[in-house]
Amino acid sequence: MRRPGAARTFAERVVPPWVTSTKPRLLRKRAAAPAPAVRPEEYVYVKSLVAHAGRDAAGGPAVLPSARAREVWLSADGSRPGLLREEGSADTPLGSRAPVYELDGPGAVPRKTVLGAQAPSVTNPTHAYVAALPTGPEALLRLVREQTWGAGETGGPGSDADQRAFTAIGTLLAETWAPPEVTAALYRAAALIPGVAVLPSATDAAGREGVAVARTAHGEQTQWVFDRTTSAFLGERTVLAETTPAGPAGTVLGVSAVLVKGAAAVPGGLPKA
Repeated sequence: MRRPGAARTFAERVVPPWVTSTKPRLLRKRAAAPAPAVRPEEYVYVKSLVAHAGRDAAGGPAVLPSARAREVWLSADGSRPGLLREEGSADTPLGSRAPVYELDGPGAVPRKTVLGAQAPSVTNPTHAYVAALPTGPEALLRLVREQTWGAGETGGPGSDADQRAFTAIGTLLAETWAPPEVTAALYRAAALIPGVAVLPSATDAAGREGVAVARTAHGEQTQWVFDRTTSAFLGERTVLAETTPAGPAGTVLGVSAVLVKGAAAVPGGLPKA
């Protein structure tokens, strides 16, 4: 039993009662007003605001520019190339298969083909893949850890498996469209990662204030901002956790805000009403 006045856990402060109760409140609300369906041939559309700090060639302090619009279209089943559109930049195709040339034998004329598509995963998600993720938080976190494991496990910045898992879950929340049960599982899986803390207030790139879930690693703190009432994911902030040549502690290195999620018929098209 928790002693009187003790701090509440992450799960108690951020995701209850809609995650920790038997009948989550938010999931009941979503069941009453389900999210629009995404057909396999359609695209998951996400519109957001983003800004990333840059430094000059002399290595001066980080400067955060104004947030710019970002739109992404991702094939729901992963079978077709998507599209990334950012204000001030040329459109970028996503998931296009790279051309390669094969030789059928010595002296043969090179034959043009393409590399096989990368299989869906936590780090290369499709809507269909995310919809089928485990809804048990322990199993989901185990899968995330397995698929974000990489070089550097024995030491150095690349060895922080917890931060890689935290970052991967944040990416899934920001740029995929998970069913309510999977979204709740992602929240609960994040609650199991050591070092996760709760901030009473944070603001996303659109100026929306909410409660934040944060984790600090390698001198930087990543913050996920959630709506206080619905616990909907609003956006993300990255700030310096300590003073470095890039600036004093608290310097904002990156910020985002998710504005719209929907289903579109074609890359570059507007989402369905």
